[in-house]
Amino acid sequence: MKKVRLGKTDLMVTKTAFGALPIQRISVDDAVKLVRRAYDGGINYFDTANAYTDSEKKLGLAFEGIRQNVVISTKSGGKDKKTVTAHIENSLRMLKTDYIDLFQFHNPAELPDPNDPDGPFAAALEAKQKGYIRHIGITNHRPWIAKEAILSGNFETLQFPFCYLATDVDLELVRLCAEHDMGFIAMKGLSGGLLNNAAACYAFMQQHENVVPIWGIQHEWELDQWLELDKNGAQMTDEIRAVIDHDRQELAGNFCRSCGYCLPCPAGIEIPNAARMAQLIRRSPYKPYMTDEWHAKMHKIEGCLHCNACKSRCPYGLDTPSLLQLMLKDYDEFYAIHKND
Repeated sequence: MKKVRLGKTDLMVTKTAFGALPIQRISVDDAVKLVRRAYDGGINYFDTANAYTDSEKKLGLAFEGIRQNVVISTKSGGKDKKTVTAHIENSLRMLKTDYIDLFQFHNPAELPDPNDPDGPFAAALEAKQKGYIRHIGITNHRPWIAKEAILSGNFETLQFPFCYLATDVDLELVRLCAEHDMGFIAMKGLSGGLLNNAAACYAFMQQHENVVPIWGIQHEWELDQWLELDKNGAQMTDEIRAVIDHDRQELAGNFCRSCGYCLPCPAGIEIPNAARMAQLIRRSPYKPYMTDEWHAKMHKIEGCLHCNACKSRCPYGLDTPSLLQLMLKDYDEFYAIHKND
């Protein structure tokens, strides 16, 4: 399996990597089996986070006896030295390891100050001095924070949403990372599940030499899909380019990426799914959304308080309340036609 150097680090990682957020949704036995199958299939890079409930614990169990053969990255969203130190120590325990290859600050609203003795960066530096972590990176959903992180020179990697719906701003971040010898880790390569052509997603990523996509994997069929694409080396073709062009035209602009940073909603609206319902019911099996339960969830939009908290927290600048109203109207029209299918 092809490996690339993750920026200026000494980490050689498989360009097909494993995003371990979804394994928190399956049993310990199933998760361990899935992760070991990924390792046996050639994948050596696994990404998790302190916030992903028991994901770290499951990886730790899966890596017993093979720790030295894998690269692990994890994250902390802590906002001070004490919290981040506790998170790193807990990650070491859960992962059953004495070092973390790549520690990442988890989507901070502003860059951590490396000169603040009580700040989160101080915890990372101290942990690195002790040998607990080897490299320091950052994840983000805000393009301006991501660019600032690259130009600061304080981080060795950037993890950022990237897929074939990428804007010029996103592509500029990839270029800047390459220019600054900074690893670019692509999350949300399927745009939160809206992109359903794995070959197109894979082929797009292969065009960017310094991009390492972490595919979120929960099921064996998903793992098999990525292993098969890697084995066959899916490349850009006219057919795949047509798929990408169609999806860019349909999804470009005002659509929710399902990052979840709009939550919590004081009205109880399930924003990450509700705000992209029009796409979900047309690009994936729609029957699960035709239930009484989902009908009730969507109609919580009618109770929107218009507090604009979701709008202020959206890293993509969406007018979320207005978007939700459009989604409800579209959903009701679709529901009236298909509820009895």
